[in-house]
Formats: sequence, structure tokens, C-alpha cells
Amino acid sequence: MPQPDALVIGAGPAGLMAAEALAKTGAQVLVVEAKPTVARKFLMAGKSGLNVTKDEDWETFVTRYDTPHLRPILKDFGPRQVQDWCRALGQDVYTGSSGRVFPVAMKASPLLRAWLQRLTSQGVELRTRWRWTGFDGAALTFDTPSGPQSLTPKVTILALGGASWQRLGSDGAWVPWLREKGVRITPWRPANMGFRVDWSPHMAPYFGSPVKGIALIAGPHRERGEFIISAKGVEGGGIYGIYKYLRDSLPLALDLLPDLAQDEITRRLARMKPGESTANRLRKLGLDKTQIALVMEFARTEPFAHLKHLYIPLQGPRPLDEAISVAGGIAWDSVTPDLELKALPNTFVAGEMLDWEAPTGGYLLTASWATGRWAGRAARRRLQETPPRT
Repeated sequence: MPQPDALVIGAGPAGLMAAEALAKTGAQVLVVEAKPTVARKFLMAGKSGLNVTKDEDWETFVTRYDTPHLRPILKDFGPRQVQDWCRALGQDVYTGSSGRVFPVAMKASPLLRAWLQRLTSQGVELRTRWRWTGFDGAALTFDTPSGPQSLTPKVTILALGGASWQRLGSDGAWVPWLREKGVRITPWRPANMGFRVDWSPHMAPYFGSPVKGIALIAGPHRERGEFIISAKGVEGGGIYGIYKYLRDSLPLALDLLPDLAQDEITRRLARMKPGESTANRLRKLGLDKTQIALVMEFARTEPFAHLKHLYIPLQGPRPLDEAISVAGGIAWDSVTPDLELKALPNTFVAGEMLDWEAPTGGYLLTASWATGRWAGRAARRRLQETPPRT
């Protein structure tokens, strides 16, 4: 097949954004994707409402990320630019009470359809079921529906994701190939994940139930929020807000009555009838059935002594592949400020392949788009400096 000027491997948010930046050169841009369809994780993230970014000032926004290397990239394409970009695709957005920004349509599919139509009109070629299999000298090799293929583009952008949700395409298979080329890879760790809890059979009726109106405590860190009880353990926004501390083995405790001081709880209990059941007393204090079940699960012998600090014994994080995102990936000292691999000139990287992490709430998607755009623009400049093929 004809060799493309620019090759993007991976058709998720970062890869498609890189392709969009490259297409503005008028160069031949080819995007290849291992899966039968594109942006599978993006579509999965949008099933319950696509949170594209967080509407907050940039200085606050950028503190949500664990590395200063993203600062210039996010300043170039942050919350305001994400919203403008969505609107330019005909997808209006709105800001919820929490500051999270969603398309009015809520789902990811209308935005993706409009985006793919625009990329096609810009001349971007997209091929699916093209799985990257590594290098053959300077060439990149692929398994494709028509058999093995080798490509030697002028510039390449790798946007292959991290190592979670393998069934959606992020399997980390690229790690050994880049390590062989001298790229330093920081080991993977789960991020924005749930934690295992060994429940007794007593808790089975509450699987899938939310625990609301509480404060979660991890060592000295305290955060209001909510979470879900699952058959495997605990997960959800409140847990994701403190996952870093829990991942580092700090214990989890719950304040089930965060708006009541212990003295007030004691006074209310003293006014109750002596013969009332424990469950009824807990209900009168304001606990719902799920919260009462947690008290009886972990503090049955002294239920009223632990309402402000109910310890939940965790058995470690859920497996890496179940995490919403990951920490680890290509180390920052292996790339230039343009996100070009130092060991592989003319090869750029974007998205979760890089070693960064952030909470949920629009931060993950914004940084994936931003790094894709940054790498795509750098590759575009490189193309403009490169003599045409003879």
C-alpha cells in the first residue's frame, strides 16, 4: 500500500485529536485501530453521561494532575477550549451543579459521529482491525484483515492507551517493543479504582446500593461523597476521590453522621426508649438501611461507638484491568517537550501511554485530548520541515 505521510496508531480520543491536528497540513494521514470499531473506551465512558471536562479556573484545574509536565499542554487546550471544540462540532454543552461539563445530548455517540465526519472531510483515512505487532527495523508492522503490513511513515503518533479495560483496546502490549528501543516505562498501577472487601452473606441484599450523605476518611484525609457497595467491594466517586491514599495502604473509615457531633449523637441516644432495637435507634439517628447494614457488618458489638469512624477493612485494590485509568507508562524523561520519543525520532506519544494520573470528573478526557492535540501539532511541524518523498 502507499506509505502515509503521518501514521496514528490508536483511534481513541488522543489518537483522533492528533489526526485532526495533522490533517490541517494537507498531508496524507492514516489512523489504524486494532479493534473493529473506534473509541470504544470513550463510548463506554459516555454511557452514563459523557463528562468532557470540569468548568473551573485553569490554575485550580491543573492541580488535579500529578505532574507539572502537563501544565503547558493543558494551558493550550483546557476546559474552555474543550467546550469550544465540542460546540464547533455542533454539540452544545452545559455545566452541572458540580462543575462537570456534559454535552446536552449527554451521550458520547453524537459527538463521536460528528467528529468522525469532520475527520473524513479533512481527508483522514481510518482503518480498523489493524493491530500493531512491533518493529521490523525502521518499519512498523501490523496484522491486518488482508495480511501482514509494514509502514514507514514520515511521522508516527502512538496513542494506544494504558493497561486497563483490555477488552476495549488498552492492553499495554506495546510496552516491551518500546523498552527494546530504549524507552523508559514506569510500572503500571491502577487509578480511579474500587477496592476489595470480604463481605459476609449478610451484605448480599445491599450489593449495588449507594451509601450517601457520609464522609470518607483515609488517614488524615477526609472527603464528603458517596460510593457503591458491590459484590466485589466498594467503588464509585467517593472512593475515587481518595483512592491514592487507600492505594498507599491507609485505612478507610466512614463518618456516617458527618453533620452531627459525637456529643449530639450521645444526647439523642439518651432520649430514646431503653427497649428500642439497635436498628431502630440507628434509623432515628438518620441512618438508612444500607448504612445500618454496614454498622452491623463491622461494629455489631458496639454499634453506637463507631458511627463517626466506622472502619471498613479493605483487601487491596481491584485488578488493574478493572481500573477506570492507570498510573505509570512512558516516563517523562523519555520524551521531549513536544512529546517526541527521544529514542525514536519522528515518533510522538499521547494520552494514557504517558505517565500521569488524575481523578475522574472530566480531567482524564481533557488531558487525553490535550496531549493528542499537542503531539499532533508537533508532528505537523515536523512534517512541514521534512522534504517531500522522491
